[in-house]
Amino acid sequence: MRIATWNVNSVTARLPRLLSWLESAEPDVVCLQELKCATEAFPAEVAQAGYEVAAYGTGRWNGVAILSRVGLADVRRGLDGEPTFDDASEPRAIGATCGGVRLWSVYVPNGREPSHPHYAYKLRWLEALRATVAAEAVQDRPFAVLGDFNIAPTDNDVWDITLFDGMTHVTEAERAALAALREAGLTDVMPRALKYDTPYTYWDYRQLAFPKNNGMRIDLVYASAKFAGSVSDAYVDREARKGKGTSDHAPVVVDLTV
Repeated sequence: MRIATWNVNSVTARLPRLLSWLESAEPDVVCLQELKCATEAFPAEVAQAGYEVAAYGTGRWNGVAILSRVGLADVRRGLDGEPTFDDASEPRAIGATCGGVRLWSVYVPNGREPSHPHYAYKLRWLEALRATVAAEAVQDRPFAVLGDFNIAPTDNDVWDITLFDGMTHVTEAERAALAALREAGLTDVMPRALKYDTPYTYWDYRQLAFPKNNGMRIDLVYASAKFAGSVSDAYVDREARKGKGTSDHAPVVVDLTV
């Protein structure tokens, strides 16, 4: 089975790139983030390409989905005890079982800056994710949480850690939240880079960040032992980040035998 995660940064704007990538990469399941479209407005062309779709969006800045051509069951939108921000629930997590594998597509809040209320919301949201994972990961089936975590797990996961002093994505509290996920029985599935030494997954549109490889590894695959033990390959599809009209993230692709 081939499973991928990709922050598409607007599924409508990236639809031609997404459809082309689905045809060339042939993933069985894709976890998408940052749809920027309402659930009912998810493009019908994806289903016409052979994928069942479970989407969760409001049409604004968030939104997640799972696409599958190996079955789509037990769909769940939202987390146990999920917090709100400004008294509103945000569509940031969706779970489904695909071909016997339980998956969650997540779009972790950005946090903005450590002094901002959105940062505290981010930490509360990660605790809700941990609680949901703890309840589901113990079951006897391959399990993984995939998506844009908006956290670089280590200093090596950013191009220059000295530029991130006092900023989100690298703080001790955020990384502690990732450690709590691992303690719930999950492993960070490290992809290989198709170019350069570090498998970055995100590059800003500005300041020639992509050609300079000034990137970050913030799109992660956190997997149970049964999932991680079945992985035969994992890589960042950097080619999908090239050219015009693309997302600022690249897909992370995982091949496994189940």
